[in-house]
Amino acid sequence: MEPIKTFELSKEYLESLRLGIEEQQNDFILESLEGVNVADIAALLDELNLDEAIYVLRLLPKATSADILIELDEDSVNKVIRDMEAYELASLIDQMDSDDAADILILMPSKEREEVISHLQEKEKSANILDLLRYDEDTAGGLMAKEYIKANQNWSVIQTIEEIRRQAEKVEKIYSIYVVDNKQHLLGRVSLKKIILSASNTKIMDIYEPELISVPTHLDGEEVAEIMRKYDLESVPVVNAKNKLVGRITVDDILDLIREQSEEDIQAMTGISADVEESDSILRISKARLPWLIIGVVGGLMGAQIITFFEDGLSKYIALASFIPLVAATGGNVGIQSSSLVVQTLASKSVFDDTPWQRFVKGFLIALVNGIVLGLFVFSVVKFIYGFETIFGVTIGLAMFCVVLLASFMGTVTPLVLDKFGINPAIASGPFITTANDLLGLAVYFGVAMTLLKL
Repeated sequence: MEPIKTFELSKEYLESLRLGIEEQQNDFILESLEGVNVADIAALLDELNLDEAIYVLRLLPKATSADILIELDEDSVNKVIRDMEAYELASLIDQMDSDDAADILILMPSKEREEVISHLQEKEKSANILDLLRYDEDTAGGLMAKEYIKANQNWSVIQTIEEIRRQAEKVEKIYSIYVVDNKQHLLGRVSLKKIILSASNTKIMDIYEPELISVPTHLDGEEVAEIMRKYDLESVPVVNAKNKLVGRITVDDILDLIREQSEEDIQAMTGISADVEESDSILRISKARLPWLIIGVVGGLMGAQIITFFEDGLSKYIALASFIPLVAATGGNVGIQSSSLVVQTLASKSVFDDTPWQRFVKGFLIALVNGIVLGLFVFSVVKFIYGFETIFGVTIGLAMFCVVLLASFMGTVTPLVLDKFGINPAIASGPFITTANDLLGLAVYFGVAMTLLKL
């Protein structure tokens, strides 16, 4: 096996590659990229313009170009597949596993997708891809590949070995050999070690292991990921409603799903409303960031209105204004801490998790302890270090206590409510909680001040 070349993308090489493309120095391009990992080549093509990237893809061997296309980010894939002819794209799809092919084709309009499928050489692969396209892409059915190795329980070991040789031509990695009956019902698995060590005439039914974890086609991808993580599985078979084996999900597919969902959660938590990358256009990135920024600005304007409403009280006790940033910042921090813990729990659900009511009570008790400590601390600083009168220290301390309780309540309940309605709860951990707590915190702060200071 030829070792993978260590590759470092530099501006100098990028410029020489662009020059090679411009002057059509095909030998230089092929030699410089020979043995380079496809992920590195994909990163390189992301730096080129569309014409340059497609030139390289057309020049490289079909199998290599297919692997590169899988590694490209979604925006780059969209540009490439729009520019390629149907027959040309089909020649690359022919080199892919069915699940990767479906991921590429799902990005295309249905008419263009059907044209590409019509150019595929393998009719079995066409059928497999069409089958996969029926499933939601974030379910087990959408994640699975149709390429796997199976053995009938009635086969002998020698017959199974011959079938493995035949089937393995279409399977890149062999993790398990699944055992089925004559109607394709999944019965269990058998290891290569057992097959090799068993006598040639031994029946598979005598050596297979019936204990096997499988997932139904409709299971959510996050749940599949959790099952594979929990049981440390490299692959998991997928069955339909009749327990018939229809595909398998491998660990690399799950890692891709986890990465994509983590990126979505991070963007949701930071208030980015669309899937964007730093390399996207200024307009696209701005459009993705603006919605929550506008909400934040609106929240700030509403906060200014709240302060204006209590303007007379502020004029009598001007020192109140000095503690507005403290109250707002503490409320935001408490809200984000509370929501982040809840979101983390929701992301890895377990049958042993607390009920929503138990989570709420626990969150309330934590907030109660934190609120008392922070309230007493602020009272002590205001009274004994800043030298304000006792009633003013009590006001600031009590306001801090109330704000902590309210922010914790918002941070705990909001993700639970969003999750209940099928909305990504990660959005609760960012600008949403911060903006809401700023407004409510200010209202509580001035409410306590007006009551205790009789303003």
